[in-house]
Amino acid sequence: MSEIKKPEKIVGVKGMNDILPSEAPLWELFENTVQSVLKSYGFQQIRTPIVEPTAVFARGLGTVTDIVEKEMYSFVDSMNGDHLTLRPESTAGVVRAALEHNLTYDGPKRLWYAGPMFRHERPQRGRYRQFHQVGAEAIGFNGPDIDAELIMLCQRLWDDLGLENIRLELNSIGDADERLRHRADLIAYFEKHKDSLDADAQRRLYSNPLRILDTKNPTMQAMVNEAPKLLDYLGDESRAHFEGVQKILRHSNIPFTINPRLVRGMDYYNRTVFEWVTDQLGSQGTVCGGGRYDPLVEIFGGKPTPACGFAMGVERLLELMKAAGEQARPNQCDVYLVHLGEQAQLQAFVLAERLRDAGLDVVLHCASANAASSLKSQMKKADASGAAFTIILGEDEVARNVASVKAMRSAQHEGGQVSIEFDNVAEYLVDQIVGADDHDHSDHIHYHP
Repeated sequence: MSEIKKPEKIVGVKGMNDILPSEAPLWELFENTVQSVLKSYGFQQIRTPIVEPTAVFARGLGTVTDIVEKEMYSFVDSMNGDHLTLRPESTAGVVRAALEHNLTYDGPKRLWYAGPMFRHERPQRGRYRQFHQVGAEAIGFNGPDIDAELIMLCQRLWDDLGLENIRLELNSIGDADERLRHRADLIAYFEKHKDSLDADAQRRLYSNPLRILDTKNPTMQAMVNEAPKLLDYLGDESRAHFEGVQKILRHSNIPFTINPRLVRGMDYYNRTVFEWVTDQLGSQGTVCGGGRYDPLVEIFGGKPTPACGFAMGVERLLELMKAAGEQARPNQCDVYLVHLGEQAQLQAFVLAERLRDAGLDVVLHCASANAASSLKSQMKKADASGAAFTIILGEDEVARNVASVKAMRSAQHEGGQVSIEFDNVAEYLVDQIVGADDHDHSDHIHYHP
């Protein structure tokens, strides 16, 4: 008889990580804080599909960008032949949606999004093949004030998350005609130093020379530092716009450094570009990047529409939160419900639903059908749950129509246990946990000696 082969263990895709229950509370803290800050600035959430037509990114990001050339998860739908791509970023999709649904028909819009993005890169700390971003897009605003507001929004978020040592770098890459003049001189300069260019820079020399300025190759730094600076090519309008952004930031006490080599990886940017960077994450030091992208709506076939936005890497910011001492606290319930006996179990289900109706989070002890749990083992699980209170229902409690309530965390009541009439348990616990009305419960509470 042949031996039955045990199935091989299936594991997840490399660079696409599970977020486990022990990690989820830190994500929830971050997401709740982000949503609160964005709402305080008047931003409304938009949710776009994870899969978009490949043309959305090829046209929007530029065919000579690293993302489009090397990193996109693209495929042909075998059912209908559509060319589709898992989104590597969300700005292009948001602009596609805004144009398709005519969102700016009644005026400019402040939009925000959150969700997973996909790029086929070498996984490393803070950089994964499925990663998460939160971003904001302000569509229809043409002044420097919205650029500054987006930057100030980020600063408020860092403050609310308790993050320090994140510095702002700022630059202007001007408008298309200014970049063309700079591009010609930049190519001429790099041609004179062609022997100093690495393979990546030589590949980009004629297709995207601006990206060479962003090189991390230490042997090229001195040469690149002497390259023509785009700031010297700005016209009056671009210069006035950039000075307007700086004026608001200085007046609002937002420190920044002008980095003339700062460029962004997508073709759609113009004028203001910015990055928030840190030295705490090694080579993956950029935690948020953005800027103005006035050409993008027109690239997608719409009327010329100014726009500005940013995207931040959630995993990198979570790393900073951990480094700042923020702990991933386990999910805590308000009440853990212990029961002993069949009638007590039935009553426990009734009570659990009443408590949930009252707005409390309740975990009801469940065990296998053929194995009753002892009081001791159930109390261990109650303690591990982090519940503020444990309710004990046994046959004696059922007979007397009461519940035994034990405070698990409160210093003044820890170890103490009270009996409360069954119909009054929800009211009592809401008062204790939520801090509702200060009723006198002496008529139906009996303290154990």
